[in-house]
Amino acid sequence: MKKLLLTGFEPFLDFTINPTMSIVDELHGKYINGYEIVGKVLKVDYKSSGEEMIEHIRSEKPDAVIALGLAGGRYKITPERIAVNCNDGERDNEGNLPEGERIIEDGPDGLFSTLPIRGIVASLNEAGYPSDISNTAGTYLCNHVMYQALYELKQQSRTVPAGFIHIPASHELAIQHKKVPSWSQHDLTKAIEISIETLS
Repeated sequence: MKKLLLTGFEPFLDFTINPTMSIVDELHGKYINGYEIVGKVLKVDYKSSGEEMIEHIRSEKPDAVIALGLAGGRYKITPERIAVNCNDGERDNEGNLPEGERIIEDGPDGLFSTLPIRGIVASLNEAGYPSDISNTAGTYLCNHVMYQALYELKQQSRTVPAGFIHIPASHELAIQHKKVPSWSQHDLTKAIEISIETLS
């Protein structure tokens, strides 16, 4: 049985709910498309989240990796095309405030997703779930974790599907933030199940 590492994040900034946690919790232990899902929730901390991701990859030795993140304000499911070697943005949950430093000092400037992002987008749209490829994961923790995962797999010379998918807010979160686009938690979870079903 193949294994898929699925990660989400804890709440962060002014988002008191992170719907990626619910997806990870619900899918953990399930079997989808021949993969056993191993769900993990990462801290929103520049100093530890990447290390957590690397530790999970080394211990679980997954055959695929999908990291999830909340993109409050987006209204589509957006697989990310590339992670850039840069930490920047607002403070994390531990108060760290990066100022554009490199994630890996001697690492490449960018690393491309190895997920079938076009296939994911096509499958989601066909199923009625709006989706599009995103060309920027930003420079906050989502980008940080995506870069660390892809770099670690590259160092291991392992070619497995790996990358990052951003999701919209859940209805529960949108109630707090008023005008933020949102999906039901059920639809968010179903969209990730469909994404997993596109993997070979």
